[in-house]
Amino acid sequence: MSVDYEKMDGVFLSLAANMEGGVPQLFDVLFNFLSRKTDFFTGAPIEQSRQMVVDAFNKYAGNAEKEAQEKRRKKEEENRRLSEKRAAQKAKEEQEFAKIKELTDEEAAELQKKLDQKKADEADIQAGSSTKPDTEPIKVGENTEDDEENEEDKGKLRPNSGNGCDLENYQWTQTLSEVEVHVPLKTNFPVKSKDVVVEIAKKHLKVGLKGHPPIIDGELRAEIKKEDASWVIQDRKDIVLSLEKINGMEWWNRLITTDPEINTRKVQPENSKLSDLDGETRSMVEKMMYDQRQKELGLPSSEEKKKQDILKKFMEQHPEMDFSNAKIC
Repeated sequence: MSVDYEKMDGVFLSLAANMEGGVPQLFDVLFNFLSRKTDFFTGAPIEQSRQMVVDAFNKYAGNAEKEAQEKRRKKEEENRRLSEKRAAQKAKEEQEFAKIKELTDEEAAELQKKLDQKKADEADIQAGSSTKPDTEPIKVGENTEDDEENEEDKGKLRPNSGNGCDLENYQWTQTLSEVEVHVPLKTNFPVKSKDVVVEIAKKHLKVGLKGHPPIIDGELRAEIKKEDASWVIQDRKDIVLSLEKINGMEWWNRLITTDPEINTRKVQPENSKLSDLDGETRSMVEKMMYDQRQKELGLPSSEEKKKQDILKKFMEQHPEMDFSNAKIC
């Protein structure tokens, strides 16, 4: 009977995340279950049961070693190609240099002059409008960003690259359906889960270090799905929270009601592009667009990110375990 191993990943990751004792405790729980609820130890000779465990271990130990060898082979191949590329580039430069040496002094001076001019032109192009003086007049009829801004949007902050806001003590980004909050703890010691306070309610959020004033403590802009919220300690120094909006058809203009307001007209993608869709379809399309953008950037999709968050939380709580070669599917 075939087993859908990928379907089981979420179950085991969730189970592992609750094992403070790491892998030894996970095995203890597993064999405790087998001894109480099955005939694993009594249904066959004990040596047969032991051999079953050893066979399973050897099977996946062998697979892991093969994957490690293949990874090393690919790395060596990549280094070889890189070395060949560098050698070819060096040979090309040496050929060019040899050609220049054959020029007369006058020709060499003229060539250098052209090269300097080309570099100057490229620098001007890259600088663009930033090289223009502040006093350059604006042509009549020319639209500027200030012209397009509504009166009610004046004074609002421009969204960051993640359609959220970079504040003094934390940063948040968003899609139509989710919000991610990044809270630096600014400590001089590796942070563990027991050192922090994270309280997530339907419309309230509290985050901080135990024994210190909270970094975030206030009412959320709108309601979230409390049961789907998650958080992890990243790099043992930051807290990263993932919150799912109940209303997946609006952009938040702030995370906490006391935060500065951002101009939601400036977020990308803009709401108007999907305004003709119903709520459920629109939410699905936005998720697909987000996943596509993540894929183009080489980043995980929303579902992959949730799995990674669960695994990362477990890794942060159990630094003695090595998941460097773990694959999230």
